[in-house]
Amino acid sequence: MRHYSEIITMDPQIRFGKPCIRGMRITVYDILSWFASGMSEREIIKDYPELNKEDLKAALSYAADKEHKVKITL
Repeated sequence: MRHYSEIITMDPQIRFGKPCIRGMRITVYDILSWFASGMSEREIIKDYPELNKEDLKAALSYAADKEHKVKITL
C-alpha cells in the first residue's frame, strides 16, 4: 500500500484546501463521515465508484496520523 501522502492532496482551489482524495472533491472528512454513519467499505465504493479501497485506507491513515499528532494543553 502506498503512503497516504501519495493519495491525499490539498489544493486551495479544491474544497478550500481541505484534504481530498487524489485531487477529487471527496474529502477525508466525507469518508470518515460515511464510515461513522455506518456505511461499509463496499457501500462507499458502490456509491462512489471513483474511489477504491486504497483511497479509503489512506483517509483513515491520514486521520489517525493527525489524531496522533494532536497535543492537548490544559
